[in-house]
Amino acid sequence: MNSLKPMLLSSLKSYDKSQFFKDVTAGIIVAIIALPLSIALALAAGVGPEAGIFTAIVAGFVISALGGSSVQIAGPTAAFATIVAGIVAHDGMDGLIVATILAGIFLILMGLCHFGSLIKFIPFTITTGFTSGIAVTIVIGQLKDFFGLTYPTGVKPIETVEKFEAVIQCH
Repeated sequence: MNSLKPMLLSSLKSYDKSQFFKDVTAGIIVAIIALPLSIALALAAGVGPEAGIFTAIVAGFVISALGGSSVQIAGPTAAFATIVAGIVAHDGMDGLIVATILAGIFLILMGLCHFGSLIKFIPFTITTGFTSGIAVTIVIGQLKDFFGLTYPTGVKPIETVEKFEAVIQCH
């Protein structure tokens, strides 16, 4: 069970003023990047900006308190913006809360079962393709705003293909 001990408990034993100032500097840098990104991803997911800020702050503290590394940095991920948008559009905020709780439970169970070590069996092409797919999804999601377009009346696309089709229909 010693392997499940959060790194915070070990780090506090030798924590000093110098380390505190390094942590504050790192925290400010991460916040400068994470907070605006959290707001943008919340808006892309169809929820309010306050949900993005709240999530980033809470997740940051939870990850730093319970993480297994003293140098772990976590932040918002664009990979789930489309998934969250679909959940919010189909099931509302209640559905998003349930999905988040279930995802947390699954992550804890997978961690307890040491499933993280299974990543070595996933081919490089799969992880690269997944990352490239996320990039394409983000680019397509930003086309409307980049070109200053307005979707046709009554069109509110959620899925990536729907967004691409709506951008094509814009005049």
